[in-house]
Amino acid sequence: MNKKLLLSIALGMQLTIGYAQGFKNPVLSGFHADPSVCRAGDDFYLVNSTFQYFPGVPVFHSKDLVNWEQVGNCLTRPSQVDLKGTDGNSGIYAPTIRYHEGRFYMVTTVFPSRRHFYVWTDNPAGEWSEPIVIDFAIGSCDPTLFWDEGKCYFLWKEGDIKICEIDVNTGKQLGEIHHLGTGLGGRYPEGPHIYKKDGYYYLLLAEGGTEHGHHVNILRSKSLFGPYEPNPANPILSHFNMKMQNSNIQGLGHADLVQAPDGSWWMICLGYRTSGYLQHVMGRETMLAPVKWEKGGWPVVNGDCTLQTDMKCQTLPLVPMAPDPVKEEFDDVKRQAPADSYHSLGLPMGWMSLCNPDYTKYSLKERQGFLRLYPSMTDLSETASPTFVARRQTELNFTATALFDLSHLTEGMQAGIAAYAAPLNHYDVVAERRDGKLFVKSVVRLGQTSHSECEIPLGSDQAYLRITSDKDFYYMQASSDGTHYTTLAKMEYRFLSTETIGGFTGVMLGLFTQCCQETNEGYVDVDWFEYQ
Repeated sequence: MNKKLLLSIALGMQLTIGYAQGFKNPVLSGFHADPSVCRAGDDFYLVNSTFQYFPGVPVFHSKDLVNWEQVGNCLTRPSQVDLKGTDGNSGIYAPTIRYHEGRFYMVTTVFPSRRHFYVWTDNPAGEWSEPIVIDFAIGSCDPTLFWDEGKCYFLWKEGDIKICEIDVNTGKQLGEIHHLGTGLGGRYPEGPHIYKKDGYYYLLLAEGGTEHGHHVNILRSKSLFGPYEPNPANPILSHFNMKMQNSNIQGLGHADLVQAPDGSWWMICLGYRTSGYLQHVMGRETMLAPVKWEKGGWPVVNGDCTLQTDMKCQTLPLVPMAPDPVKEEFDDVKRQAPADSYHSLGLPMGWMSLCNPDYTKYSLKERQGFLRLYPSMTDLSETASPTFVARRQTELNFTATALFDLSHLTEGMQAGIAAYAAPLNHYDVVAERRDGKLFVKSVVRLGQTSHSECEIPLGSDQAYLRITSDKDFYYMQASSDGTHYTTLAKMEYRFLSTETIGGFTGVMLGLFTQCCQETNEGYVDVDWFEYQ
């Protein structure tokens, strides 16, 4: 048997194996809400809501819809979005990404102003344009763009679902506003998207609110402007039923559809993994399911309108992406970015701050291999922008540890690590200096109550600060040698859950420093952050 034939057989076997491997949900773990996806050639791109976090709207790239790598952010400059005073109920809502004639567009809404806008780029991994504002449709949320027969349409929710033609270069209204209805009567119809297939316009939308009753419906019409008739088999995706009542994945909805190069169809949606009695702390995550969509028929999601953690289905040929590092060493990342872009700081992809951060408070250049944090008078319990940089909690069981150099921590300063859900709901390990001596303590913030349960002295300027979770409790810990840890406090996970505190985000694990004096000249250096 010749070498060419052997190579062909080997490649065929690899392709078959690639198509049959299945995958695990979620495909993006942790707070990755309101996913939207598009395809450009053989590449897929996905975006998520970020609410009060900056930079806004991460951009992920994939070859197979299963493995994703963050390559950029759509909103990296203060000139693109003002997040002053935003919290987990406001900020950037429900983005949609679309690709048309070589250009990418991301359209979204900022709360509380309820202003719709979009940005564009020819390179989704680079900087995106200044915002183009939709000035005729201020209000509500969940916008999208749809191209049909050379025209661009703006679709959004404002009481009911509305659509009109726009000039995509200016955002100006070109045609009359058409009303497409309110869905099937479920609460909070949202996330509308339109797809054209086999002579029909299909209108996809979520209903039921982004909680346990969330689900996905689909309607269709021969005319873009309706009337739209519902699928008799609605909802096409839901876990709000007896069959899935014991699934740890709940709240499925806010979906988007995409066709792969091989002709197969797929649905990206949000959902969340519960712990205990239907409570979740990691926010809404990005899920994936296969779709069978026969010509002239209705899309059928995963055979039975549900999805699982372990998906035993044919996939696209799997192309793994580089995993997030377990240990972040804070080496200066060289990126081509304007000075006013968050990317110019050189922080790793996936790390974010609250609201519009003060760039002067963060540096990877002052000390090689360290992240330097300068204190702010804004602390973690304020709805503002403290000196705080964080990444998502992605699993219920984890250990997050950071090594701090506290030699320049001054009187009146605090620094530490936090499991942060909201300004008034976070668990912290806090180091501070008093009368020349260093101490570390736990701080638990629960609404209007702030409690410190335990304080111990530190024997050196080096401190290992840690937060762990076993899915039932968070543990706040500290060590001077990195081997022997003292547990300062433990608290139930439910006090950081969305069901307890509200909001639309998930727990973030972050590093912070703050002070009570405006003239404080201290700082802290973080050697590394490890997440296991």
